[in-house]
Amino acid sequence: MRVHFIAIGGSAMHNLAIALHKKGYQVTGSDDEIFEPSRSRLAKYGLLPEKIGWNPEIINDNLDAIILGMHARPDNPELQKATDLGLKVYSYPEYLYEQTKNKTRVVIGGSHGKTSITSMIMHVLKYHNIQFDYMVGAQIEGFDTMVSLTEEARIAVFEGDEYLSSPIDRRPKFHLYQPHIALLSGIAWDHINVFPTFEGYVDQFRIFAGLIQHSGSLIYYANDPLLKEIGEKVAGRVMVSAYKEHPSEVIDDITHLKSQNNRIPIQVFGAHNLQNLNGARKVCNELGVSNEQFYEAIASFKGASRRLEVLASNDSTTVFYDFAHSPSKLKATTQAVKEQFSNRKLVACMELHTFSSLKKEFLPEYNGAMDTADTAFVFFNPETIAHKKLEDISIEEVKAGFNKEDLNIYTNSDKLFTLLSNMDWNNTNLLLMSSGNYAGKNLKEFAEKLIASPEELKECDWYMATTNS
Repeated sequence: MRVHFIAIGGSAMHNLAIALHKKGYQVTGSDDEIFEPSRSRLAKYGLLPEKIGWNPEIINDNLDAIILGMHARPDNPELQKATDLGLKVYSYPEYLYEQTKNKTRVVIGGSHGKTSITSMIMHVLKYHNIQFDYMVGAQIEGFDTMVSLTEEARIAVFEGDEYLSSPIDRRPKFHLYQPHIALLSGIAWDHINVFPTFEGYVDQFRIFAGLIQHSGSLIYYANDPLLKEIGEKVAGRVMVSAYKEHPSEVIDDITHLKSQNNRIPIQVFGAHNLQNLNGARKVCNELGVSNEQFYEAIASFKGASRRLEVLASNDSTTVFYDFAHSPSKLKATTQAVKEQFSNRKLVACMELHTFSSLKKEFLPEYNGAMDTADTAFVFFNPETIAHKKLEDISIEEVKAGFNKEDLNIYTNSDKLFTLLSNMDWNNTNLLLMSSGNYAGKNLKEFAEKLIASPEELKECDWYMATTNS
């Protein structure tokens, strides 16, 4: 098979390109910009385009498929050439379905938690040597790529994103997978540039549930009334079951699952992760994994990349990074850290970076989202707002949106990180949340420097280079 990727540099696209290359396909691609880590990973497999830019001359009748990424525009010259030649053009999710249409498809959807739940399921299946194809939205420990497609696997596990499929296919991605087993973790308004009303956003989940294969399964979070309504509507056509937070207790800052008379220590924490874990358990049960097998495997799960990731830690301080940016994720993550380390103060920092979070009319959705933090900071970059061509927002509007009188708001990340560097971190944790990087900050390096002793600092190459300069 000869497959060409238009906009191969995207996070999802380059992983699919690598997966097809490993499967033995002839893969080519193009893009007008390719950043790290996509560039290095494509180069490693010999898939990096020889030159940056669009090249319609390479589109010809010998190609079996074109895969179109979201980064491309509808008037892309390669797309136009493919259309003129009558070539089959797939969106990313369309092609995943094409590759797995004869397999049992598991799709994890929801406004939050879907990456973590998908990662947990993948970890358990791999632990028990069960073959499966997959697509997940983060790098997972023990997996080389975020996509894998094989001839042998009879199961496919997909993270089901509700964002659009391609520039010419305005359907949400998860509408194209037609699952046999589906899970919905919760609904909280997001992607308002595409779904300008909450009701329109909720409709996408109703449609998704209606696309579950006949006699399939829908598993949903029991405490979400919208999901309960969706489950009741499809009950009868598919099997429906609900889950809640897994029973647990915290012993010496470590969360233990409670199962009958057993206590199973795990490496993740927080109410949201205990919900995610219980949902993953029910999916694994559907795939033939017993509770005992699930608990044995999940004990070694360390979490998905960028989800409550520990950047640095010592005896009195831990610096966490989390991809949280939507109101529901922000609230759940902040609360999780505070409750897990109840004997420590919590400083929480959040960057408004996504299209939705920077929209003036969306800011009230953040009401109360950081209330559990002892000290809270919000950063937004006016240059990002200008780049996204959005209406300016003010510090007063952000403070009103979060409805927190003592909220500290910064528009200059240098000033914010200087302040953080000079704070007393004894018996205090720091939580950094963003889908960006605070205007170019190396968060790992900052965290290591923040908790390092003077002696440790002198041993760091980056510290010596900064001092000498």
